[in-house]
Amino acid sequence: MEGLSDTTFSSLEGKVSERTLKAVAEMGFTKMTDIQAKAIPPLLETKDVVACAKTGSGKTLAFLIPAVELIHKVHFRVYQGTGVIVLSPTRELATQTYNVVKKLMKYHSQTHTLLVGGGNYEEEKEKLQNGANLVVATPGRLLHHLQKTEYFVYKHVSFLIIDEADRMLDFGFEEEMKALLKIIRKFRMTALFSATLPQKAQELAKLAVRTSAIYIGLEPKESATVRGLEQGFLEVPTEKRFLTLYTFLRRNRHKLKMIVFFSSCMSAKFHSELFNYIGLRCYSIHGKLKQNKRNVAYRQFCKAEKGILLCTDITARGLDIPLVDWVIQYDPPDDPKEYIHRVGRTARGENGKGRAMVFLRPEETGFIRYLQCSKIPLWSYDFPFEKIPDVEEDYFDLVNGNYHFKHAAKEAYRAYIRAYKSHKLKHVFDESKLDLEAVARTFGFRRPPYVTF
Repeated sequence: MEGLSDTTFSSLEGKVSERTLKAVAEMGFTKMTDIQAKAIPPLLETKDVVACAKTGSGKTLAFLIPAVELIHKVHFRVYQGTGVIVLSPTRELATQTYNVVKKLMKYHSQTHTLLVGGGNYEEEKEKLQNGANLVVATPGRLLHHLQKTEYFVYKHVSFLIIDEADRMLDFGFEEEMKALLKIIRKFRMTALFSATLPQKAQELAKLAVRTSAIYIGLEPKESATVRGLEQGFLEVPTEKRFLTLYTFLRRNRHKLKMIVFFSSCMSAKFHSELFNYIGLRCYSIHGKLKQNKRNVAYRQFCKAEKGILLCTDITARGLDIPLVDWVIQYDPPDDPKEYIHRVGRTARGENGKGRAMVFLRPEETGFIRYLQCSKIPLWSYDFPFEKIPDVEEDYFDLVNGNYHFKHAAKEAYRAYIRAYKSHKLKHVFDESKLDLEAVARTFGFRRPPYVTF
């Protein structure tokens, strides 16, 4: 499907209602991104679409505008129940998408609701029973309502949107997705969006969409990441990893907005508590935090001009955080696909700019080849290791002299080793090559603590 010659939203007049275009204008958008120009027309024509779009490319509006228009044009009523379902892999992404829904439907009479784990189940149930025309949900929560909520009218679902399809499967939602597809009516249109489209996501597409679907993907010679992203790797000896991260964050905390990715909840939790204790203020988002605390951290970091967010991969998909300067992958991702999603938190939008850096131990530099083969251009960063403050003994004393920190560090150390053992690229991330004493030092221990796996 060719993109429109005029890529302004005003070019959709006559195809998209004035109510929707007015809301889009109030949101500050005038020109469509490439994925919007390519995906909106076929979706408005009720064709199925499978789109592989770079993160930060504007795909949320690409599927929400046609979704809102579908229920608007047929004058969808409350008593008809649900006409559109949008599925997201995480609560955070679902909440973000729902916030866009509320703005986009400001001038429409149709109803909408959000269904996520950790939300008020009885309130969700009541809204569904009263009639929610557009539903944004996580798969597990939606499936529960489909199976348990009486008077939830879903027989009129005409449009199913699966956002971040590959992540949906990574999060273990494969069985839920198959169950959902059996329950939701087959005579519907479907849109499947993702930043990457691996084999499992392609299999899901075959189950979900019609054979006549429009496929929109990356150009063969194009980089897998956006043009405004400067990215590279930093080769760091194991024992210097923590002090290098601490030094970088401390020097730039008042100048830059930075996101740091960890491989486990316990590691993100430990580092967040430690940094805040020593005066290096930071936000955190990870699976061990209650949903309301995650929401508060997300909102506060979005509003902040500078600062630090420590997180796990629940933040890697789709979340739109304004003006992030750096994405630092303290713990390398499982594969290039996950790398792409992580770095997508910066350099967002058509002219967005940002930087990304992944920490690699000397034994892990083979990962670079996988990134380059996945069309990810990156080079080596230099770091003045000789200028790192000599505070290692203070770090040891703090961790071992505080019961809470010692316990948290031990749990983080164990979680790090367990995550390392689970790496998919085992010949690159080889646990037998881990220097456990050096790893222990990065968590504040002079020697490896005793842990069971």
